[in-house]
Amino acid sequence: MKSVMVCLAHSCTCPGLLLAWCLLLIPPSAKAISVSYKPNIVILFADDLGIGDLGCYGNDTIRTPNIDQLAKEGVKLTQHISAASVCTPSRAAFLTGRYPIRSGKWHQGVNCEHRNDYCHHPLSHGFDYYYGMPFSLMGDCQITQPPEMDRALQIKLWSYTQMIALAIFTLVVAKLIHLVSISWKVIFLFALFGFLFFISWFSSYGFIRYWNCIVMRNYEITEQPMKVERAAPLMLKEAISFIERNKQGPFLLFFSFLHVHTPLVTTEKFVGKSKYGLYCDNVEEMDWIVGRILDELDNNNLKKSTLIYFTSDNGGHLEAREGNIQRGGWNGIYKGGKAMAGWEGGIRVPGLFRWTGMLPEGKVIDEPTSLMDIFPTLVYLAGGKVPQDRTIDGQDLMPLLRGLVQHSGHEFMFHYCGIYLHAVRWHQMDSGNVWKAHYVTPVFQPEGAGGCYETVFCVCSGKGVKHHNPPLLFELSRDPSEAVPLTPDTEPLFHVVLKRIEKALEEHRSTLTPVPEQMSLSNIVWKPWLQPCCGTFPFCCCDKEKEKDEHF
Repeated sequence: MKSVMVCLAHSCTCPGLLLAWCLLLIPPSAKAISVSYKPNIVILFADDLGIGDLGCYGNDTIRTPNIDQLAKEGVKLTQHISAASVCTPSRAAFLTGRYPIRSGKWHQGVNCEHRNDYCHHPLSHGFDYYYGMPFSLMGDCQITQPPEMDRALQIKLWSYTQMIALAIFTLVVAKLIHLVSISWKVIFLFALFGFLFFISWFSSYGFIRYWNCIVMRNYEITEQPMKVERAAPLMLKEAISFIERNKQGPFLLFFSFLHVHTPLVTTEKFVGKSKYGLYCDNVEEMDWIVGRILDELDNNNLKKSTLIYFTSDNGGHLEAREGNIQRGGWNGIYKGGKAMAGWEGGIRVPGLFRWTGMLPEGKVIDEPTSLMDIFPTLVYLAGGKVPQDRTIDGQDLMPLLRGLVQHSGHEFMFHYCGIYLHAVRWHQMDSGNVWKAHYVTPVFQPEGAGGCYETVFCVCSGKGVKHHNPPLLFELSRDPSEAVPLTPDTEPLFHVVLKRIEKALEEHRSTLTPVPEQMSLSNIVWKPWLQPCCGTFPFCCCDKEKEKDEHF
């Protein structure tokens, strides 16, 4: 199976999304399904798309005809849960293939010890071709957007830099006209301090765009800094070219969108098209790209031989705002949003599967499923076996998608924020109830709001969260909006349910094995000798995509 990554998007908080799946408990597999051939696999991965942003999930404002067509021609999951929330800090599995291609943002970094070791690069983790952005998409990457750093701090640092420069200039002049007897060595050290201070300031104000906003094709840097306005067209061309070259199949295409992560990079053709603001424009452009990829598959007679999976890494980012203008998505009736590990609005995401002739058309499945399930599902379809040396928490979805079983294999899901468990979901299969217990919830700012608007993101621990004992309990079948917590007075099974969840949580924790934290201080400190650079560091700059700079 040839596989490619076309990846220029912002992934979720769970490291190694789709490649390094952070996983949960898995019961015995459902009965096997006979598949006579290995399908092509296309993964379409949106970034921060709210479940309420698509027509097939109830939106009547934004036009998403191509994504909605996937729902009509395939299977729609209504309780599809983000891997960012069910990620545990101690287990991972890797999805590899003989010929993988990934397009889009990798989000795992590149190097370990020196600039060209590529230990974290997609080609070192099972992919055969890569085109994309290895780091995060930020406002810094778009010239028209302000840097993502507090403006007051920027002004203060610039003032300090000017003062230091003026002091150095004064010392040099005073030394030259013999007004002071200070040595040149002292002046040099003072100047060196000023230069380092300037670099630390400018790196956040100017160099970040050159250092972090880069595009790579395999190991080669093709744009530094990236030209965000042409990123989507180039991504689409890479995907279409790959499909055309490998139409004999089977292949795996992982297309990870820039859309709809801020700063909402949208081509001129789609700006203003929706008439409902830049976010809606961005969603409609993403839908158009999906349509182009679907057309390419159809034009090459690959519709019946290709499994398509469309989803998002998180719910909509409620706190993404520009002044009073909303720049994040809509999560429908569900409470909360991105970076909230327990509330449904942050973890319930779109989940669409289409495989013409193999999966039923127009089917809706209201069973708890997870992004983690794509790993064992695709391993099975590719003819492989999941690793046996670890607990694999995802489920093979094919029996459920094809209607051979009525329930998913997920009885419990454990929702994490970083390394902190925030909530537990219990799918009580005999009754059909879906219970959820919140042990920790974010403290919304301002009080009574539906998000953490003062900090832009909700935090996982400390003063920014509230602990609940007993936990907040909801039955999602009756209260999907998590509006009214249950109590012993309103729910006769209150204590029984919490006791069962506590037992499952204890069993779950016994399966965890501590591992080094990826977000430790040693891993997040900037190390300039590891920075990919096209040119002479720190003045990294190149553009090898000029000939491909064409609009749709």
